[in-house]
Amino acid sequence: MAHTDQAEPTRRDFLYIATGAMGAVGVGALAWPFIDQMNPDAGALALASIEVDISSVEEGQSVTVTWRGKPVFIRYRTPAEIDEANSTPIEALPDPLARNSNLPADAPATDANRGAEGAEQWLVQVGICTHLGCVPMGDGAGEYNGWFCPCHGSHYDTAGRIRKGPAPENLLIPPYRFVTDTTIEIG
Repeated sequence: MAHTDQAEPTRRDFLYIATGAMGAVGVGALAWPFIDQMNPDAGALALASIEVDISSVEEGQSVTVTWRGKPVFIRYRTPAEIDEANSTPIEALPDPLARNSNLPADAPATDANRGAEGAEQWLVQVGICTHLGCVPMGDGAGEYNGWFCPCHGSHYDTAGRIRKGPAPENLLIPPYRFVTDTTIEIG
């Protein structure tokens, strides 16, 4: 008969395994609330996209809506505002995206691509200054008849492009699309 050197499991071995398993379950139970709190709350998920009725906005007017806790400016630009923005040489814009000629034709800094495709008179942009997060004043404010940030003096033109001041980038364009001719979905 062959003799093996394996010892039978003892009560002490069982206690070590049971204690380790309970410790792992306890750590998991303590860690779960901290991990779960990183998920977005129901309010944030509900604001992931919004629909805005723009049927009452007249030419030359702007409306401000809230999307994900941020102001979004929707402007129905006049032909004069569009012409003014299109006549600005790209080289005169401080945003590096505007000056980089290696970007594809749909680079976001050009006026033609900042307006809504097929409805260039509509301009939809996040109303937060790219310098330090203030909300710029609109309706022809500033030296370029667009938006002016009173916090540190950034001037944006009629296409929401930075023209003067400390802001490093143009006003951001959120993801949006036209659901109907009079309804925009943002997000």
